Amino acid sequence: MGLLLFSLFLLLHWPAPLPAEETYTFDLNEIEKKPYHFGGYVEMKPTLFRTRRDSSLYRLKYYNRDIGSSLEEANLKLQLEGSWEAGIGRLYFKTNTDYKISRLEDQEKTDLYEGFLSLNPSSSWKIDAGKKTFKWGKGYAWNPVAFIDRAKDPDDPEVGMEGIFALSADYTKSFAGPLKTLSFTPVVQPVYDHINAEFGKKDYLNLAGKLYLLLYDTDIDLIVFTGGSRTTRYGADFSRNIGTNWEVHGEIAYIKDVQAKLTDPAGQVSTVEYDATSYLLGTRYLTARDTTWILEYYRNGTGFSGQEMADFFGFVNNADRTYRSTGSDAALTKAAQLSEGNFGRANPMRDYLYLRISQKEPFDLLYFTPAVTTIVNLNDRSFQISPEAAYTGFTNFDLRLKASFINGPTNSEFGEKPYDFKLELKVGYYF
Repeated sequence: MGLLLFSLFLLLHWPAPLPAEETYTFDLNEIEKKPYHFGGYVEMKPTLFRTRRDSSLYRLKYYNRDIGSSLEEANLKLQLEGSWEAGIGRLYFKTNTDYKISRLEDQEKTDLYEGFLSLNPSSSWKIDAGKKTFKWGKGYAWNPVAFIDRAKDPDDPEVGMEGIFALSADYTKSFAGPLKTLSFTPVVQPVYDHINAEFGKKDYLNLAGKLYLLLYDTDIDLIVFTGGSRTTRYGADFSRNIGTNWEVHGEIAYIKDVQAKLTDPAGQVSTVEYDATSYLLGTRYLTARDTTWILEYYRNGTGFSGQEMADFFGFVNNADRTYRSTGSDAALTKAAQLSEGNFGRANPMRDYLYLRISQKEPFDLLYFTPAVTTIVNLNDRSFQISPEAAYTGFTNFDLRLKASFINGPTNSEFGEKPYDFKLELKVGYYF
């Protein structure tokens, strides 16, 4: 909390630049496009958590320590990006370094988010080789058809994501009729020990493809993925503007031969296999008063039922009791391994509702945007609601204060989270 108050003090007393009279000059070199670009982003995000010490996931994560009623962290981020262009070629890179300061453990992680060579031999063709993000899908909080991208964080969907190593091409052609644009994107995705190793079985070359159509003013994607690393899956999405301020979108994905590990309260693990269908329906609406509404319903066909999640939480609680009575953490280690799989992913159950309402510059307060976001688990009625306030009045600065209230009954997704409240202040600077 002290770190949060100190950060707020810095923001309130940050010296604003003083205007100065300058002679206007015109330099042609300033508007010429340079062949290179370099920039970046640095962020400081102190965070305060209020712990829920009687929850299953708290017992699983902190069974051998007592962290008290609160946990404070300072999260630092540095992103560097640059590009260089010559002829038909372009090199681009983006790195990301996260450093977390915590009384539990300091952590540092640096990754190459993107780094690829792009060739444009003609106006219709583009070829990319290296690590990049594809951003397939039309959803805001979730993308069930993003077969070759990493999953978004629904709590912060706009944060940048790490890409994958791939070889891809884009062919685009325009027409004069109802079909205005056609684009085809084939992708080759390798999975080996040090290349995309987290994307499934290793030593395979996987194939994916996306066919994009701008048909009758509707954006449509048809998507397929196949290969040995993951099972075959098919997808489609659409987006259409109903009016000037109203957009609707949707996605559907069919995934063959999904394998899921289930457990009962005693820790007996079984594997089930089935074909799954996931889909999303959403809308975005901008009112005349500059209020933006984003509403999405997500059906996760690979998710767990309420009883299956309750069985997992029961196993965690039984494993914790065993540890308290015998000192053996073998069952907790087994539960942690299950949690690192599908049980521990963001939104692991089947039906979710996402709603975000943001208001640009209310009461004529320039550069100020308050918002509120909620994610509701429709299966167990647990939820998270997050009010926030953002300010962009300082040049190249991005300021946001956000609180999250996490609530739900026993054996529910949000009710068993290790924290029931989170407060964070983000101070970002672009250069």
